[in-house]
Amino acid sequence: MMDAKIVKATLRYYRHSPLRMREVADLVRGKSAEEAQSILEFTNRKAAGVIKKLLDSAIANAENNFGMDVDILFLKTCLIDEGPKLKRFMFRV
Repeated sequence: MMDAKIVKATLRYYRHSPLRMREVADLVRGKSAEEAQSILEFTNRKAAGVIKKLLDSAIANAENNFGMDVDILFLKTCLIDEGPKLKRFMFRV
């Protein structure tokens, strides 16, 4: 058995609802990389395009930095956390 390597790609400060992002992330968590790409390509949500772009980045990192084969890659974890909130000024009279 080969040594398991962890390849990461992160997206930070993207302004979209975490709940909506998690709905899409739940569809692909635990799937193979190719299967996850095809699911995201045909999912009709705004978050699917963003997550697909992030997945493509992780696959490219695995190929170029570690020389891994795309056929054996799978999505182990996909974390969606909240970012910082925008603080808006409320005008008073």
